Amino acid sequence: VQLQASGGGLVQAGGSLRLSCVASEKIFSFKTMSWYRQTPGNKREWVALLNEGGGTMYTDSVKGRFTISRDNAKNTLYLQMNSLKPEDTAVYFCNADVPLGDRLAIVWGQGTLVTVSS
Repeated sequence: VQLQASGGGLVQAGGSLRLSCVASEKIFSFKTMSWYRQTPGNKREWVALLNEGGGTMYTDSVKGRFTISRDNAKNTLYLQMNSLKPEDTAVYFCNADVPLGDRLAIVWGQGTLVTVSS
């Protein structure tokens, strides 16, 4: 299973971006799917998750601004980011808990860079 993240770019503060994470396989069986972000010299930070039941959770700093969703038909996880702030600047990574036989594998996509200018 591979995850391919895209949609990053340069945007002014207050603007919006939508990140996509396309899976190489059908995602209907995937468990929790998440977005993380990382800035230079810092640990990867959890941003949002979408569980298999459709429940969502967000880190406090993005609540009300970011929305995580998935489209099983397109094998894609999304992160809609509105009202972007310079502190949202980071490399964003997608992640999925994928059933593989009798175990659960954690699969990471490559990052996509989001830069928010003030």
